[in-house]
Formats: sequence, C-alpha cells, structure tokens
Amino acid sequence: MHDKVDSSVLVLVEEFLTARATRKPSPHTLQAYRRDLLGVARLAAEQAAPPLPLDALPITALSPRSLRAAFAAFAAPRAAASVHRAWSTWNNFFTFLVAEGVVAGNPMPAVDRPRAPLPQPKPLRGDDTPEQLLDAVAKAVGRQHDPWPERDLAVVALALCTGLRLSELLALRVGSVAGRAGERRVDVAGKGGRPRVVPVEPELDGVLAAYLESRARRFGARSVRPDSALLVDRRGEPLRRGGLQYLVDSCYRRAGITDRVPAGARLHALRHTFATRLAEDGASAAEIMRLLGHASLASSQTYIEVTAGQQRAAVRSNRTHRVLVGLVSAG
Repeated sequence: MHDKVDSSVLVLVEEFLTARATRKPSPHTLQAYRRDLLGVARLAAEQAAPPLPLDALPITALSPRSLRAAFAAFAAPRAAASVHRAWSTWNNFFTFLVAEGVVAGNPMPAVDRPRAPLPQPKPLRGDDTPEQLLDAVAKAVGRQHDPWPERDLAVVALALCTGLRLSELLALRVGSVAGRAGERRVDVAGKGGRPRVVPVEPELDGVLAAYLESRARRFGARSVRPDSALLVDRRGEPLRRGGLQYLVDSCYRRAGITDRVPAGARLHALRHTFATRLAEDGASAAEIMRLLGHASLASSQTYIEVTAGQQRAAVRSNRTHRVLVGLVSAG
C-alpha cells in the first residue's frame, strides 16, 4: 500500500504528471493535464464542508458524490469536448493511483461524461490539389539534395490511393503488396491488430514497381526482399515516424500547397482526402469503414455527412434559387 494515502491531491497530481512525462508528451499536453486536474480539484475543495484550500484537499475527500458535483460545476461554462478531455485525464489519474496503491478503486465510472464528438475530416483543400501534389513530387527538383522522385511519388500516391495511417505505412513490407496482375492488393496490419486488405489499382501498382526498381538500382536487389520495409530513406534504412512526416511536409512545400493542408493534419490529410473522394464518388459508409479500417461505422459516416453538406452548399449557390424566392413573393 502506498504510504501517502492521506496526501493532498496537489502532491499526487505532481506524482502523476512525473510518471506521465516518461511517455514524452508535449509541454502543451502536460499543461492540459495539470489544468484539468487542478480545475476540478479546486471546485471539489470549494464545495467541501467546510471549504478547504486546494493544497489541503486530501485524496480521501474525492468521493464519487463530490466528483460528480465538481464536474457539474466544471462542465457548466465549457464545451463538451473540454469536459470529455478532463474526464479522461481524471480517469487516467485514478487509474495511476489504483496502480500505486493510493486508493482502492477508480470512482470515475460513477461520474457522467458527455459523448466525445467525432473528429471532422481534414482533407486537402482544393479540387485539384491531390493532382497538383502528385505532379510536383514526381519531378526531380534541382535544389534537392539527392532527389529520389520515384520514392517520393510512391509515398504520396500510396497514402492518397489507400488511405493508410502513418503507423500502417511504416509497418508495410515489400511483400505486403501482393496478388496477381490486375488483382493486386496491399495487406495492412491495422489499428488494434485488425488486418485488412486494400485493393491496388494498376496505376498505383506501376508507381510502386518503378519505385522498387529505382531502389534496387540504388541499393542492390537484396534491398527489395519481401521482408524488407517498403518505405525507406535515402540511405536505404526503414523510414521512421519523424522521417515520414518530414518527407510529406517537404512534398507539400515543393508542390506549393502548404496553405491547403488543414492545421494539424499533415500526413493524415492524405488519408482524409482518400476517404472524402470515396464519399464524393458514391461509396457507402460501410465500404469506407472497411477500406479505412475504422472500428465504428459512425467514424466513416462523417465523410458521407461532410460530402452531403458540401453538395447542399453547391446547390444553394445556384442563383436560380433567388429567382424562385421572387416568384413566391410575387404570387
């Protein structure tokens, strides 16, 4: 049993944040953790009988009842997403305290929380932006150090034509692209261990073949063995997370489309572009779900809803509607 069962919440919050720091969260994330924990704790201290200063609030004072009251006050002026994030932070905090033997159980399941809003798609902006991007990365730019347009085109085309996540792209082997000509596919090790298959059309197959041929010329035939990483850097080493993000960012810059990439999307914008175009071309939510490897149909439905909204906005822009308004008024 932890020897600080009567410790103040403040002390335990700092222990929790220290433990989380080993996961290397960003400073912004750590600040958000601290803000959410102290914000609710302060309300719990104010509502205690008698009220307590925050630094005197013991962890034993945080019962399900007191936490429900504190969260109700915390939620009043805030958006649902902010309240949901705070609930998750407190749930992680109590999970840590249970593991440390500070408390016997986690009271957070007794505290209601709003449903987390589904993230909205963030595709590349502009109807011809994907084509402009592909055209730019397919060319060797003179000022590039050791240009490798075949590799760059393969990375961007693969992301745009399969919708794979960053982690899924990094996990691909040369042998992940399999099947007979005309029936090619990429075997994906999906999120949560869920495997899936994404078809590879002949055009993308040709791009990947040209990339692997250029790689064999650079590093030798042994570099393209089936168990080798599919995506590599200019030294022939497997691409890592930071390297892949940097490569995609540099492709955006070379294409001159950085202003069309939604904030925070980066490589994920290519996945969202893939899904949005599927929806625009009539794919069902179930088809999008299978191709993207979503665990929930609701996540895939957002692409259908966004596309429907865009279609309605396009119809609304038709100036004929203004004439109809005039006709109704005249009648």
